[in-house]
Parts: sequence; C-alpha cells; structure tokens
Amino acid sequence: MSKPSQPSASDERKPRSANWKRISIVAAAAAALFAGTTVATALAFPLTDPEPSEAPLESSTSASGAASTTEAAPEAAALPGPSESPSPEAVGECERVPSGTPEVTVTEVDTGGGVIGYGREGDTERLPMAIAARPGGSWLAWVGTDDRIHLGRLDCDDELEGDPIAFEGIDLQDVQADANGVVVLVTREGACGDGPLCGGEASPCNTMHMVRFDNDGNQVWERQVTNLGDGLDGYDDGARFVWWYQHHGRLATDGEHYAAYFGVAITVANGDCVDVHQGDRMQVVDSDGNLVDHADGFEVGCSHSWTTRIVWDPSHETFAMVCATDNGCRIAQPDPYETVAAGTCDGTLFGGDLVLASDGPRYWTAWSQGGQVRLEHFEPDGVSVDPGVEAAHPHLVAYGASHMLLAWEDGDAMRAQVHHSGTGAVVGEAFDIDVPDHGYQAFKAYDDGSVAYPAAGGDGTIQIARVMPLSG
Repeated sequence: MSKPSQPSASDERKPRSANWKRISIVAAAAAALFAGTTVATALAFPLTDPEPSEAPLESSTSASGAASTTEAAPEAAALPGPSESPSPEAVGECERVPSGTPEVTVTEVDTGGGVIGYGREGDTERLPMAIAARPGGSWLAWVGTDDRIHLGRLDCDDELEGDPIAFEGIDLQDVQADANGVVVLVTREGACGDGPLCGGEASPCNTMHMVRFDNDGNQVWERQVTNLGDGLDGYDDGARFVWWYQHHGRLATDGEHYAAYFGVAITVANGDCVDVHQGDRMQVVDSDGNLVDHADGFEVGCSHSWTTRIVWDPSHETFAMVCATDNGCRIAQPDPYETVAAGTCDGTLFGGDLVLASDGPRYWTAWSQGGQVRLEHFEPDGVSVDPGVEAAHPHLVAYGASHMLLAWEDGDAMRAQVHHSGTGAVVGEAFDIDVPDHGYQAFKAYDDGSVAYPAAGGDGTIQIARVMPLSG
C-alpha cells in the first residue's frame, strides 16, 4: 500500500467542532493487514509500525508555539555508593530496600495458561499485558490465548497470589489500582449496523469499557466509555467506537475518579452516507462507575491521533494529556491543541510516556523521531533535552520523588538510565534490564520508589522486571 499524503506542518487546528469534520475521506484497502477488512478513511499515519529512519530531527517548540531550548542532558553527580552513605532502611508495605544505584530484579510469573505474543507491536495490535501498583503488591492483567482478559494479584515478591480471574474482552488497554480494588480498560465486541458508509468498510465497531474489581476479584461495576448501544451502532452519525486503527488507551486516577484517554473512531454524516474519522476521546468515571461531566473530559481531542498518554496532576487538580497527531505533525496537548514538540510526518513520530516534573515546568514527556529520543519539559515554558539515546519507542516513568527512568529497546533486551525529574540531568550510568521490550507497554511507578514492567516470558509466563528504589 502506498503511503497516504500527509498534512503540511503549517496546517493549524481549527476549533474542535469543525476540525475533524474537514479531514478528507479517501477509500483505502487494508486487506494486507486485516483479511477481508478495508478502511473508509485513508489516514496520514502509516499503516505499519514504522522503522526508524535516518532523517534528522526537526527543532522542538514549546507549548506556546515558540522555539524551545534544545540541549544535551546535563551530567549530574554520580549517585552515592553504599559505602558513602548510611545503610538505607526498607520502605513501604513491601519493605523494599533502596540502594545507591539502580538494582533490577526479574521474576517469572506462571499464569497457568497461554499469553498472546508480542506480534508486530503496533498500536493497531492487541496489547499483551499491563501492570499496576497496589498497596502490598501489584495487579497484573494479560490477554490469554483463549481470547479473554485475565487478571491476577502479585505479592511483594512479584509472585502470583491466589488464582487469576478471567472476563470478557478482546483487547487489553491498561490497568490502574487503589487501596480498594482495580480498574481495567478493555475493548469488547460491538455492532457496526448498516450505515451506509460512503465507501469501503471501517470495521470492527467495538466498544471501550472500564471494569472495576474489588480486592477479592469480584466485579463491582463496568462502564462503557464509547457510546454504542441504545439504538446507536458504529455506522450511525455521532457514533464513537473502537475500530482496528489506533485504538490503544491509558488510565489515570485522582483517587476518586478514573479517566480513560484512548483512540476512537468518529462517525460523521456525509449526505445520505457516513464517513469514519480517527481521533481520541477522554471520559471520566466516578467511584460508583457513573460517567461524570468532568472539566478535563472531551468527545474528540487530537485528530488523527496515536500514543495517547494521561497523568493526574494533583498540584493543579487536572488530568494532563499528550498525543501524537498528524495535525501539524507534532506532540500536542489536546482540548485545545497546544504544541509540545514539533515533528514531521515521515512515519516515525512516536509519543512516549507522560510524567510529572519535580520542579519548574509541570511535565516531562519522552518522544522520538527518526529513531532519536527527546525528553520534553513543558508548560508553561519548553525545554527539549537530548538524552543521547537512539530508539523508536522510548518509555518514561516517575522513579521516586525526584527522578524519572527512561528506558528503550536494546537488542533482545532493554536499557535504561535515570534522569533528574527537575532538570533532566543524567544521574549515574545507563544499565540493562534483561527482558524483551514492547514499544506500547508501560512501566508503572510504586509508592516505595520502585518501578515495574511486564514482559513476555516463556510458554504461559510473564516476566516482571522491577527497578528497585534509589537511596539518593
């Protein structure tokens, strides 16, 4: 399939009510990727997971659109070794002992059944597994080879505790937990209806759901965060559904509400037929599973959109978000659009994770273009830091109170380095994490200062890589 044309970087966003409606609809065949499936909308983002190119990275811009400072990550003093400071005490319910330099443990979890493989690792593919911190351990979710979503509790040693549960779902998105239970974001089957479409097909027409379980594994509630049902099908005007293209999402919580930010298909009337567009959507649910009219939620944010990322910002009491979008070919904040970093539509623009800064501007995000990673420090002012890393899919996670961990694929394993979450300075030496990388899975932060990542293991197993907390 030839690569669709891409919008000019000077194409400015119009108000959301009009922007996604003006996107041209071009019939495109996708049978090479999904047997028997074609697409009603030819999208500017490539249909295959891109390989890094040698194209140079364009200069970055701040959230206000002004050119930001680009600099190499400043070197910080090395972390103190064990002999240079008193022996740290164990912290948190799991009593993990901090160390002067990052220490990595890898635990093999036998799920008792099959786990889907990594496949092509695209944002159009199923996400195999996800992890979330909970008091006294973790929740681990995965997609089984039985086409069901599985959920289990891990103890402080990252070992399975009790029997996992299985429930309906064809795709896993994310998992987040609190002291009373866990919420899983999953995709389920929906109905397309009759349309008619103006051309081709845009299937499947699935739904996105938050599903809540208590700590004993009992389902408490479920809530659809797309809008199909009650007579509204995917090919009806006004539908918001999950199709095969760019549909992954993430969860965040403020302790009382859960927010889901994910890619979505947007159905729009066009005379006697309908067209399907691509964008993203953010919905907020309260502790009882009810949709709420939240100030940060929206019907449609970025378009076209991929790598949607979200974090709760307690200092400003807001859910912050970034997306990658071919509207201006950039990393952006949605609703309304604000540029975080300017890129190009060459098929390699990728948005990594979003974390809170410990001082200065409020957020950091990792992103890449042409296989070159950048760390963007933004809002209200922007500073682009070059960490000296070549990778297509960077990961970023908060690592204790004043650090963050940048990780990336390195051959058959991963490599990581610590940065100060205020200045972006490199802290200590880069180190290995001996598990296979998946470009779209996420590290998760724990209250004790450690971080964990789920990775493919052997037959029916998942590896939990944990970077233990720092004493510095």
